[in-house]
Amino acid sequence: MSDRKDRYIALFQGAMLILNCVAVTSICAFIYVTTRRILAYYDARRFLNGVVTIPNSPRDNLVVCMVLMGILVLTFTVRQFIKDLQNRFAVVTLILDMAVCSAVIFHLDFNYNGLILLVFANVISYVKDGKAKLFFVALAIAGYLVADYELLSIYMPLYNIDDYIRYYASGTQQYLFSVYNIMVSLNIILFIVYCVYVINAQRGTIEEVNHLYRELQTANEQLKEYADMTERMAQTRERNRLAREIHDTLGHTLTGIATGLDACLALIEVSPEQTKKQLLLLSKVSREGILDIRRSVNELRPDALERLSLEVAIRKMVTDMSQVSDVSIYFETDEKHLKFDEDEENAIYRVIQESITNAVRHGKAEKIWITLKRVDGEILLVIKDNGTGAKKMESGFGTRHIRERIEMLKGTVDFDGQHGFTVTAHIPIRWGETYD
Repeated sequence: MSDRKDRYIALFQGAMLILNCVAVTSICAFIYVTTRRILAYYDARRFLNGVVTIPNSPRDNLVVCMVLMGILVLTFTVRQFIKDLQNRFAVVTLILDMAVCSAVIFHLDFNYNGLILLVFANVISYVKDGKAKLFFVALAIAGYLVADYELLSIYMPLYNIDDYIRYYASGTQQYLFSVYNIMVSLNIILFIVYCVYVINAQRGTIEEVNHLYRELQTANEQLKEYADMTERMAQTRERNRLAREIHDTLGHTLTGIATGLDACLALIEVSPEQTKKQLLLLSKVSREGILDIRRSVNELRPDALERLSLEVAIRKMVTDMSQVSDVSIYFETDEKHLKFDEDEENAIYRVIQESITNAVRHGKAEKIWITLKRVDGEILLVIKDNGTGAKKMESGFGTRHIRERIEMLKGTVDFDGQHGFTVTAHIPIRWGETYD
């Protein structure tokens, strides 16, 4: 729709330019031809007695005006073919147009000022800045009012095209006056029609803008609803993540304590001293678990990962669990530098923690093997135990959280309960720089 409006506007401007080119060329050519006719018929004395002044060189005026009108055609063509015209460049071409039009009007001794309407039309179309447009419009109006032959002829000697028309016979005079007045009137009519069309086009544009504004308001309301919904979903995800963190930390800690207490019950009559050492170790583990739970509530990141690297944190967790229980836990990795993004390290740590907890609490495992290595650009994490396993897999709270953690990293996880219990996770890691 906008392209169609632009084509019609360009069509009106082109028509006004062509009409003004014809009018200026016709006036200059008429003055030149009439002057040659006067000289050829030796009517110079009679003609000069009836006029105030004459142009210095009608031939030079014709050539100069044709060159100047060619410049107007050139600037019009440039504006039409360069659609992404910068406002500053458009202003420069319009200033050039005003200078050219002023020069043409001056060479015509103000007998024709219709070119100012052409400049007026270009200003309306191409100047987008409000202040600049107001300046050019005021300048064009002032120029149109000042460039009036009847007004200026009072103060300076100007030749009059009417004197040249009256040189001819009365029948020819009527024809020439008609042609001259038709060109002037047609230029004014074209300008008025152009202005009406531009006003209607802008009115249509305003209606389109209002319609788009209403649609934008509706879209904003929908986006606000979506934002509220997203916020509620984020809150739900955060609550779920908090539940997973507390479950993992609390479950791991309590499982270690329960297993250690079972060992204490078995040792208390046989070796009280060994039982005391075991209770001291359980006290230490429980205190660390309390700190980790507090940290989970506050920051949702294991305290061990805050203080230690991922590998050291995993080995400490393995050592602590092995000490408070009768379970032998083996951790193996071929990666020299286990350093990933925070969310990746957190997920790996929690999956290992949850898997150890499940193996000890539910599987009654005596040995657990943890393997972490890189395979085809991703982390392969395998946690296997020799516990009772699970012939029929049921999605419990722990395994569901393991799956959720891995899927949050765009990974996959499989559970196998046929011979003991095995957790196999493939995690696509965002491998970054090499850390020392």
